[in-house]
Amino acid sequence: MNEKKEVGEKAVEYVKDGMVVGLGTGSTVFYTITKLGQLVQQGLSIKGVPTSEQTRQLAIELGIPLASFAEIEHIDVAIDGADEVDPKLNLIKGGGGALLREKIIAAAAKNFIVVADSDKNVETLGTFPLPIEVVPFGYEMTVKHIRELGGSPKLRQKDGKTYLTDNGNYIIDSSFHKIKHPRELEKNLNLIPGVVDNGLFVGMADCVISMKDKKLTTMVRS
Repeated sequence: MNEKKEVGEKAVEYVKDGMVVGLGTGSTVFYTITKLGQLVQQGLSIKGVPTSEQTRQLAIELGIPLASFAEIEHIDVAIDGADEVDPKLNLIKGGGGALLREKIIAAAAKNFIVVADSDKNVETLGTFPLPIEVVPFGYEMTVKHIRELGGSPKLRQKDGKTYLTDNGNYIIDSSFHKIKHPRELEKNLNLIPGVVDNGLFVGMADCVISMKDKKLTTMVRS
């Protein structure tokens, strides 16, 4: 967990006084949010926009002021984790089930910073099953369409029940093996009726903070 803490806290350097900050979800960005909470107690003035109810509760506990989209014009910086990162900084996200809110917030941010421990760095996306958020109605047909695109879809379960996102939707976790054309797959999945969005974040990350050879490294999108 040391690596996650180092990576997560490094991202705090991108946050300045007066900023609106997108607060991600996951075990690495947990340390970012915790550090931000400490800085808020020391006088840092920010407003947070959480990507999940879990993050909302954490921010409240830490005393980080929150804002809704109705109250803000933009997000200065969003900081979030990833399940996989390729050399072009394309991502798979959604292991925590918050991909839709994460993508909305990342798209609204002037600067999208990703924190990821070294295990998340891959040459080609696809080892981690791709999360796809779908509406419950007719999900069986949605699954068939995902399969037609080459996926091996599986309805996410938790505690013996169908997993529900914060938006009341289902998550389909689908293996695509090696995803050589992530932008094309992202588009084709989102064209399926019933798919709300998927966990491919293509060309969205501005930089990724990670570890290489036990040293912090920052990769910037070219």
